[in-house]
Amino acid sequence: SADVLHEDLAINGCSDSDGEMMYTLDGEEVWYADFINKRGVEPQPSFIDHMTYVEGTYEQAVANQQICRANLKN
Repeated sequence: SADVLHEDLAINGCSDSDGEMMYTLDGEEVWYADFINKRGVEPQPSFIDHMTYVEGTYEQAVANQQICRANLKN
């Protein structure tokens, strides 16, 4: 068996009127899409080494929401 050092998780979900896209590391939220203000948010405390997601992560989240809503129609 392999020892697990860290667990990362990506969550993408949607409804007809709302959506969610977020990334976590070891149970802590490290990035989420703020679809109201149209930007990515990195809610990390100042006392840790800051992790930054690549440019275009928010735009990818928007595209994933469009795919998710299209899938709802099927």
